Amino acid sequence: MKLRIAPSPTGSLHIGNARTALFNWLYAKANGGTFLVRVDDTDMERSTEEHTKNILENLRWLGLDWDEGVEVGGEHGDYKQSSRFERYREVAQQLVENNLAYEDEGAIRFRVPKDQTINFKDFVRGDMTFETSDVEDFVILRSDNSPTYHLASTVDDVDYGITIIARGEDILSSTPKHILIMEALGADLPEFCHLPLLFGPDGKKLSKRHGDTSVEAFRNKGILNDAMFNYLCLLGWSPGDDVEHFDREFAISKFDFNKVLPNAAIFDEKKLLWLNGQYIRSTEFEKFSKDALSKIEEDLNRELFAEEVERLNKILPSVQERIEAMNGLYNQVLFLLDEPYLINKEEWESVNSTDAQKYLNNIRNKFIDLKEFNLENIESAMRKALEELELKTKVGFQSTRVAITGTKISPPLFESIFALGRETCIARLAESIEKLTH
Repeated sequence: MKLRIAPSPTGSLHIGNARTALFNWLYAKANGGTFLVRVDDTDMERSTEEHTKNILENLRWLGLDWDEGVEVGGEHGDYKQSSRFERYREVAQQLVENNLAYEDEGAIRFRVPKDQTINFKDFVRGDMTFETSDVEDFVILRSDNSPTYHLASTVDDVDYGITIIARGEDILSSTPKHILIMEALGADLPEFCHLPLLFGPDGKKLSKRHGDTSVEAFRNKGILNDAMFNYLCLLGWSPGDDVEHFDREFAISKFDFNKVLPNAAIFDEKKLLWLNGQYIRSTEFEKFSKDALSKIEEDLNRELFAEEVERLNKILPSVQERIEAMNGLYNQVLFLLDEPYLINKEEWESVNSTDAQKYLNNIRNKFIDLKEFNLENIESAMRKALEELELKTKVGFQSTRVAITGTKISPPLFESIFALGRETCIARLAESIEKLTH
């Protein structure tokens, strides 16, 4: 058994192509088969080495490995179609010589036999029937001697011994043409599986209107590879029993093309973020802390100081319970870094009041007098100030949050104050009180 993925390097790895690659990989792993990766780069104008590297890198990021193909090797060279043009021309000429194709204004067209019925069984769609009377003669070799997709893809599948072709349903209409070429070459027909298309939440085919839908874009948004792997599995397939959170080994043990649903799958970024949050919370804190600090350093473009690491590790347990993506870390913890301290002017003006001034003065004095600056004492002091001044929690706590962190959006308030430390908190409260009086 041999399956393949054949991306075209005309752009970054798309979510849809990643799902197709994943399903092929899962089926190969589940059945002891071979998974092959080749590069369909016949579009010489748009195909680039940069896109090829992006695709391969992101396949590996998802945790997919391959047994044969580009960068891995095998019996068929570098597994790039751009290296096989002579082979495609050879096949096209062979078909002409056998009267199965003919020249047409410099191009070569495949001669479609009439009044035949093409039957094949699809893993997802069941029994499929096409009449050749509905298929016109089609170009397999262009006038510039470059192969069309129909020829190059089919010849590769035959030469590489692909036994199951699993791809998107948008290729379904081309499958009769590919079967005809295979039969003309005397090749054994593979099995077929046409996967459902991916739609956005609006019920329309996933496209640029839904934003950047490349795997790389979601990596940049802080999606974990395990979460992306898990979510892609759920796009058209389910292991059953309403199980949604699972690892690779579980997916391999349960995966079957016969359980793929024929209906379009909905790619919902909100659900992906929710699932990503589940993975973040299930990560061992030691690993989460290591990854979080690395991500912050990346965003900061420098190494963290020891004092910063100490402060951050006080707040990261709380952050881990709140965030849905790793790219949300930096803005949440910026107030703990040795960077210029800035208060959001608009948010500060929204909490600026006489009552806020009184409250900040009160808790500043209480923080100075605390024998031990810990979470329990911080919370007690702040709630006592509310009682003494007869203020609502929102008035006191929101003004404190902005004064301490610079924004209304931050990790839990008491934990933020504790992580920042007594001296810095007192200094920032003093600075904020000064601003309130002017």
